Amino acid sequence: MQPLDPVLSRPSPEPASQRLRTVAQELEGSFLAEMLKSAGFGAAREAFGGGAGEDQFASFLVLEHTRQIVRAGGIGLSESIYEALKEHENDGQERRDAADGAERASRSGA
Repeated sequence: MQPLDPVLSRPSPEPASQRLRTVAQELEGSFLAEMLKSAGFGAAREAFGGGAGEDQFASFLVLEHTRQIVRAGGIGLSESIYEALKEHENDGQERRDAADGAERASRSGA
């Protein structure tokens, strides 16, 4: 058996980054859905009167429209959210690394 290459065996940072981007896009979609609902998008129209079925499925239509808006680039909110989440995650990692270093130093000094 051959040993694993250490570069290949390390977990890739890509999944965490992609997960943050997905969360940011979902949050932008939720925000846009609420904005569209407040603006009356998806509300039943009096002219065609789709009844109870139209009212029940209007939220799905709004949600799908917002997903398409976000996929097309959205309003830029997801990028701002992504950068903030990434910065917050990096700050948390730096704090954990500093705490680990302090703990190791206290162990070796004791």
